[in-house]
Amino acid sequence: MARLTPDPTFYPSPAEAAAAPVETQAYVVTLNTGTNGDRAPDALTVIDLQEGSSSYGQVTGRLDMPDVGDELHHFGWNACSSALCPWAPHPHVERRYLLVPGLRSSNIHVVDTKGGDPRIVKTIGKDEIASKTGYSRPHTIHCGPDGIYVSALGNPEGDGPGGIFLLDHEDFSVKGPWENDRGPQELAYDFWWHLNFGTVITSEWGTPNMVEDGLIGELLLGNQYGHKLHVWDLDKRTHTQEIDLGPEHQMVLELRPAHNPSKAYGFVGVVTSTADLSASVWLWERADDGTVSVEKVISIPAEPAEADQLPPLLQPFGAVPPLVTDISLSVDDQDLYVSCWGTGELKRFDVSDPKAPRETGSVRLGGIVSKAAHPASGPLNGGPQMVETSRDGKRIFLTNSLYAAWDAQFYPNGIDAWFVKLDANADGSLTVDPNVFVPYSGERPHQVRLSGGDASSDSYCFPDKEPGRRS
Repeated sequence: MARLTPDPTFYPSPAEAAAAPVETQAYVVTLNTGTNGDRAPDALTVIDLQEGSSSYGQVTGRLDMPDVGDELHHFGWNACSSALCPWAPHPHVERRYLLVPGLRSSNIHVVDTKGGDPRIVKTIGKDEIASKTGYSRPHTIHCGPDGIYVSALGNPEGDGPGGIFLLDHEDFSVKGPWENDRGPQELAYDFWWHLNFGTVITSEWGTPNMVEDGLIGELLLGNQYGHKLHVWDLDKRTHTQEIDLGPEHQMVLELRPAHNPSKAYGFVGVVTSTADLSASVWLWERADDGTVSVEKVISIPAEPAEADQLPPLLQPFGAVPPLVTDISLSVDDQDLYVSCWGTGELKRFDVSDPKAPRETGSVRLGGIVSKAAHPASGPLNGGPQMVETSRDGKRIFLTNSLYAAWDAQFYPNGIDAWFVKLDANADGSLTVDPNVFVPYSGERPHQVRLSGGDASSDSYCFPDKEPGRRS
């Protein structure tokens, strides 16, 4: 029987999403770290977050992938609140499937989460993706109102350009590349949109050949990694503007647009500056004429360190860089969380005035030098990397692995992997929940998704008080 009502986890506005029942599970993908001879497949794990449960804060489910070597990284839902947008409605779909890409295998596993243990119902093969789109190395999944959008780092040979391709909502078939005219865009990474303004923003990391074997020092010091944002027309699928943040601002990664669909601004994190090893967060804003301006609003300096405390890659610099590798914006657009993977710090900023962020809280866990401890464990390695925020903004979830080849460079003694929970307090502070510390042995967790959606899963077409209108 056809669905007659929308999925109850679809919300017209951000406020309705924040007020809905809280998550009861976390889905976390893992990278198996065994040697080639004894390496097992990567996996999707399920962590119980039901308050009062006897298994609270423990892994209660696991789905191993069919083959070895996927390098699971970012993943996302097949459908979300954007299905309620009036100009491209898909209310009959449901938030049921997780699309889980292998960043190295270039396969995408479609995982059904409904009715018990997660199970794979389809694998979209790399050959189909390559033949229909010209892309490989699928990276980021976003559920759109008219299909499932997937970013890709490059072509099957490992070069550029990278870009975006589309999957069908119903059967997950590959529709083809999204771009009609890419203009000067060559490098790719993340993408997001302002649906009510018909605007897409994309960011830059590097081609597969630039990233798969680790950070290449010559490319970094030559400012060859991504340092630009690109603006697109959502309807025409055409490039409209290129914004260079400055060549020293290397690796422009995670994009977090305002959830309020009547606002057209957002934040993007930059991993490092080759001028001083600082990291930064930038604000973009769309003007009435459709042009986008960008300004740096947060700068995080490197911390001095003795050479013998540092991995070989960093010893010549005598400092540990923050390495901002992920950011998360709360659903009410009031708080921004910034992961500093190098120094082992998660920072919380009040961004109610997006042009003037104000730091209100900080927690240290791990870090290249500090190795800060968790209450349920001793000193940690790795550091806050992927960060996810609950829809009500009260809980923050962290994992500590970036990417296998990069982990080995910045944490050459290895990473003992973990998943943790923090509490975001009403006074702006952050505290570690001592009851949620999930260690992973022989594998490393990466991205986190929460049942019912989270702060980086959904986009909305209606503001909190009155219906939005597409301009």
